[in-house]
Amino acid sequence: MPPRPVLSDDEEHKDREDRERLRAIDSKLNSLHRHRQELIAEMRQLSSEQKALYDRRQGPQAEVEQLYDRHADLGKQLTELRKAREAARHDAEQALVALRELRLTISPLERVRPEQIRKEIRDLELRQQTHALPIDEENALIKHLRQRTHDLKEAEAHAQVATEHERQRKEAEARVAAARAEVERLGAEFAKARAEREAAMAGVRSKLEAAGGLVAELRAKGRARADVMDKIDAVSREMHELEREGRELLAATRARQDEARRTVRAYAPRRGRTPEEALASVAEAQLSELLKRGKVTLGG
Repeated sequence: MPPRPVLSDDEEHKDREDRERLRAIDSKLNSLHRHRQELIAEMRQLSSEQKALYDRRQGPQAEVEQLYDRHADLGKQLTELRKAREAARHDAEQALVALRELRLTISPLERVRPEQIRKEIRDLELRQQTHALPIDEENALIKHLRQRTHDLKEAEAHAQVATEHERQRKEAEARVAAARAEVERLGAEFAKARAEREAAMAGVRSKLEAAGGLVAELRAKGRARADVMDKIDAVSREMHELEREGRELLAATRARQDEARRTVRAYAPRRGRTPEEALASVAEAQLSELLKRGKVTLGG
C-alpha cells in the first residue's frame, strides 16, 4: 500500500477548501440539471401547443381559400346575370313595343266579334217589335240597326283576318309576359347570388378573424418558447462554467497530491535507515519545498 501523501498545512487547508467548493459545485450542477430538464419539458410542451395551434389554423385557412374561390365564382356569376337581366329587360321592352304597334294596326271592329254584333242586332229588333216608340226614336233605332248590320257584314268579311290578328295579339302578349317573367327570374337569381356573395365575404372575414387569433396565439407561444430557450442556454452556460471550474479544482487537487506522493517516494525509507531518519528526511524535503515557494522565512 503506497504511503499517504503528506501535505503542508497551507496545502491541506487549500485542499479542504477545494473539496468543499467541489461539493458545492456538484450540488449546484444537480440543481441546475433538474432546472434545465424542467425548462426542456416546458419547451417541448410549448412546441406541442404550437403544433396543435398550427394544425388548427390549417382548417380556417383552407376554408378561407374555399370561400375566396366561391366569392370569385359568384362575382363572375353576378356579372353574367347582370348582363342577362339587362338583355331580358331589353327583350321585354321590345316585346311591349311590338304589342303596342300591333294593337294600333288592328281595327276597332276586329275587336268586336260577329256573335256580339248579332246579339246586339237581336236586342234592337226585339225592342222595335215589343215597344211602341215615337217616330224619331224608331227611325234612329232603324238607322242604328242598319249600321250594325253593315258592321256585321264587315266583321264577317274580316273574320279570318281578325282571327289572325287575335292570334298575333295573344302571342305578343305572351312574349311580353314571358319576357317580364324572365326579368323577374333573373332579378331573383341575381339577388340570391349577391346575398351568397356577401355571405361568402362575411365568412371570409369571420375565418380570417379566427385565423388571426390563432396566429396571435402562435406568436405568443413562439415568444414564450424563445424565452425558455434563452433560459436553457443561460443554464447550460452556467453549468459549463461550473464544470470548467470543477475540472480546474480537481486538476489542482490531483497536482498537489501527485507532488506530495513524489516527495514521499523520493524520501521513502531505504535499507539501513531507521524510521526516525526517514521521517526526518521527509520533514527536511517538505521544509525545502516550502522555502522554495516562499512559505517560510528563516530569521537570523
